Amino acid sequence: MKNFLLFLLFAACSDGFAGAVRAATINSALADLRAVGLEGSGNAKASTSWKDLAAADAKALPKILSAMDGANDLALNWLRSAVDSIAARTLKNGGKLPIAALEKFIHDTKHNPRARRLAYELVTGVNPDAAPKLLSKMLDDPSTELRRDAVQRVMDEAGRLSKAGRNTDATGSYETALRSARDVDQIDGIAKELKALGMPVDLPKVFGWLTQWKVIGPFDSTSGAGFEKVYPPEERIDFKAEFDGKKGMVRWQEVAAKGDYGIVDFNKPCGELKEVAGYASTEVNSDKARPVELRMGCENAWKVWLNGKLIFGHEEYHRMTEIDQYRMPVELKPGSNTILVKVCQNQQVEDWTKAWEFQLRITDALGTPVTFAKH
Repeated sequence: MKNFLLFLLFAACSDGFAGAVRAATINSALADLRAVGLEGSGNAKASTSWKDLAAADAKALPKILSAMDGANDLALNWLRSAVDSIAARTLKNGGKLPIAALEKFIHDTKHNPRARRLAYELVTGVNPDAAPKLLSKMLDDPSTELRRDAVQRVMDEAGRLSKAGRNTDATGSYETALRSARDVDQIDGIAKELKALGMPVDLPKVFGWLTQWKVIGPFDSTSGAGFEKVYPPEERIDFKAEFDGKKGMVRWQEVAAKGDYGIVDFNKPCGELKEVAGYASTEVNSDKARPVELRMGCENAWKVWLNGKLIFGHEEYHRMTEIDQYRMPVELKPGSNTILVKVCQNQQVEDWTKAWEFQLRITDALGTPVTFAKH
């Protein structure tokens, strides 16, 4: 009996020790995968550690998903692959995923949005009926992917209400979806449906375009030289000043962005010219210092400055313009903030190259427009 008790004690200790080893192995593997860097840094070690991690029990999934918090994009790829491997193996072998723990993870908005989306896919992959309940709480989710699905769910319901002739209810549902929508295709789709229901949408307000600008030009950009050439507006903005332009003296003119998509068109005040450069400036008044994104769309070569500091530029001509084509994280200061945009035209003369324009808005990282006391 004494020997048997000793055997049980040894077995219990051995199981506990094995469990500790497994936990230590997972922790070590996670550290190795999170350490992966650019140009292959850490990949060899990560490859071995990934095999250890992918062999873990499904109960480790929430821990692996949590490791995605703050990880770089390369590490995220390794971690996601491990999650996919564990889930696929578990389900293939007739096992179960830790659904309750995964749902708890999904509801914790402090976690990485991609990790939460992955957890959502695991849960709804096993139980599709869980989707409506989960999405019902995600209309204002910080994960753009989860929010998109939540918005689509409301849009679909609005469509069903509209087909049933319940136009008032359909309008209410579409308006709910519009308040939460951040993806351009969804916003456009909702606006189309609301217009059909007799409720046109103020798209410039929804997108938050900067609409009031002062424009000056044209300056010379023969052979593309104007993109790098420093003209006076880059050195100092003086709205009362006049300068030598490509075709005589030029001065600042007030221009309002046009249409639903906030297009600032240089052709109207400056003329339909080629091999030219123009500048546009506006001011926003922020009540506090805050991180924001300048979101730009332009099919010409362009540069953007904030408060006299060059933020970014891109020298390419006549590619298709897209909303939020370029996203530039910046910090607004309290009070007045000055934005300067330079847009250049090249030498091409085909009809499809006539556009000399841009669109710009200021949003948070999710794409929610930031409103200002003064613009």
